[in-house]
Amino acid sequence: MSMAIALDVRNVWWRETLTIVRDPFSLIFSLLQPLVFLGLFGPLLSGLAGNGELFGGSSLQWFLPGVVVMITMFGTSMTGANLQFEIMTGAFERMLATPLSRTSLMVGRALKELTPLVVQALIVTLVAIPFGFVLYPLHVLVGLLMLGIFGVGVGALSYALAIAARKTEWIFWAVQQSLLFPLLILSGMMLPLETGPGWMQVASKVNPLTYIVDAERVLFSGTLASPTVAWGFVAAVVTAAVGLFVGIRSIRTATI
Repeated sequence: MSMAIALDVRNVWWRETLTIVRDPFSLIFSLLQPLVFLGLFGPLLSGLAGNGELFGGSSLQWFLPGVVVMITMFGTSMTGANLQFEIMTGAFERMLATPLSRTSLMVGRALKELTPLVVQALIVTLVAIPFGFVLYPLHVLVGLLMLGIFGVGVGALSYALAIAARKTEWIFWAVQQSLLFPLLILSGMMLPLETGPGWMQVASKVNPLTYIVDAERVLFSGTLASPTVAWGFVAAVVTAAVGLFVGIRSIRTATI
């Protein structure tokens, strides 16, 4: 049975990935925002940092991991919108009627998020090299693995939200937008939180994204053996476990 589910997961993942291959423009277009952030915020942070003491070194080395995390959050948190479109067109209902296990439908869809994530993150990282970013290939790969695990969980939660809001589509966007930006800001993705008010620093400690951002910065700076990296993986695994649990439970009980 486990082999059958694994085969179903592969088939669902391939079907979902083909939608990206057939429409690569969406992948290219989604790169514009992180590149703009990198191009505009990078010079501003360099001027703000002065000699680099504010960021503990190069501002680009500090800021790029945050941009990569932003790519992950924007991409995976909006995946439920694709499911909403399938629900409206009846495609999702037809998939539920197939012999595919509902678990494989959720896991395969969530794993699909790894493909564009890795491609986009690699492109943005390579683009930053001529501007002074120091590349540590092994560390970046470990960072992408962490983001992949985390992205699977966020993607699954996004799908679960889309299923829950299938009869009132605006709820999906209201919840997604209401959660996305506070999580990003309170993770210290764009600016250090050390200079922020106390309540912000407390809120950041209960934000799982904070541990991901901190771990990515440590990895992108060339350090692998660090408790910060370990905590990042803990946050990523817990998010993936919770996301898949909620997502699988939602799709198993879904009736369109």
